[in-house]
Amino acid sequence: MGFGQGLSGLNAAAQNLDVIGNNIANSGTVGFKSSTASFADVYASSRVGLGVKVAAINQRFTVGTVNGGGGEYDIAIDGAKGMFRVTDQSGSVMYTRNGEFLVDKNNFIVNAQGYRLTGYPAGAVGANPVELQLPMANVAPKATSTATTVANLDANAKVIYLTDTETSPEVNGSVTMTGTTPPSPATTYEFKRDAAGDIVWVNQPPAGDYGTAPNVITIDGTGAVTAGDLAQVPGYKNYTAAVVELAKPFDPTVSSSYTNASPMTVYDSLGNSHQVMQYFVKRPASGAGSEYDVYYTMDGKAMAPTTEAGGVWGNPTKLNFNNAGNLTSAPIVNLSVAQPGGDTTPADPLNIALDYTGTTQYGSSYKLVAKPDGYTSGEFSGINIGGDGSLVASYTNGETQVVGTIVLADFSNLQGLQPVGNNAWTETAASGQPILGQPGTNGLSRVVGQATEASNVDMSKELVNMIIAQRTYQANSQTIKTQDEIMQVLMNLK
Repeated sequence: MGFGQGLSGLNAAAQNLDVIGNNIANSGTVGFKSSTASFADVYASSRVGLGVKVAAINQRFTVGTVNGGGGEYDIAIDGAKGMFRVTDQSGSVMYTRNGEFLVDKNNFIVNAQGYRLTGYPAGAVGANPVELQLPMANVAPKATSTATTVANLDANAKVIYLTDTETSPEVNGSVTMTGTTPPSPATTYEFKRDAAGDIVWVNQPPAGDYGTAPNVITIDGTGAVTAGDLAQVPGYKNYTAAVVELAKPFDPTVSSSYTNASPMTVYDSLGNSHQVMQYFVKRPASGAGSEYDVYYTMDGKAMAPTTEAGGVWGNPTKLNFNNAGNLTSAPIVNLSVAQPGGDTTPADPLNIALDYTGTTQYGSSYKLVAKPDGYTSGEFSGINIGGDGSLVASYTNGETQVVGTIVLADFSNLQGLQPVGNNAWTETAASGQPILGQPGTNGLSRVVGQATEASNVDMSKELVNMIIAQRTYQANSQTIKTQDEIMQVLMNLK
């Protein structure tokens, strides 16, 4: 009987060494899960055991170390729950923890064996998984439809008038003089000045001399000062002319006709860019607050609601502010151009809802932040992988869009999976059907882009196990040797 037990022990130890050797050999394999041999004793009807057998080869699905700095398309599962779902060339579904992926000639995300990574289509998480393919076509342009302008319009800016306006009144000059020839009492005389700066008396003094030496003022019969200096007379007040602000109709080519201007880039339905200018013109206060007119141009031409005919600009948007500097008028203005591309490059009419919510008129400098939507077309330039498995494509126009979402699979019994090589498993009746989901949901782990999961092989532990398995093998061989020696003794008794 001893020969049988010894041989079964040798066989079991050899298989254990095979398992350990396989673990050590794959210590550098990305996503590899190490295995252990489980043994069971063998009995028949007798009380003495018949040896040992390998009951199962169990895999340890513990998590390996996540290492960053991988390739652009490498992906690591950051946790124990979840496996990548891949399909081979025949369409068979397999599962793996090896996240070393690349892109094939058809822009499918594949591993080294050519198995294609699967996931949910863009915008359809929960749908049937498909093979994930990176975009090859340009992203289509998007016409601008909304924009926000958050500005502060300086409350201390100079008012620009639409009509001639007297901003400060005329003030007559005056001088008080005492006549000497003939003597007369002190009299105050008022005067103005003409365009040449000469005095024009309001109540003209009689011709003669005024004052005392050394400052004697001589006035002739026409009222002209022929000697002396009026400005030296005590109490002299100079003449101040009225200040008239001349009308300045708005003209985008004349910077003095507006207070501030800011550009904003927008796009039509073909992806062509256009420059929209907002011209802010401070007007005189009306009612309890102040007011700004806003004119609009696109590529130098009037943009509705602004109108222009024969150089005359009209229909500005009114921005009204209360005494606290807050906007009180309607914040949204609809801008439009019927033919943004002109006759040579026809595009759909451009309609933009421009929102001024948050615009103020405080006593600080002018500042404006404009944020229009829309963009021109762009070529695919790269991919970013989110922790939730989303594949975010980047384009040369600066835009991004989700082109798919990686799907992860989990099983009720991972030990029931069937290893098929190439770091892959297939489902079996023992494993149960896969539970699919988006990374980070329903208990599934999140993923890490440009990273890989290292093998979970513990080299020090495997080396210790190898020594134990080697001694077990030697002990079983010694059992066979001992049984052989006993048989030899029995044979010699004959």
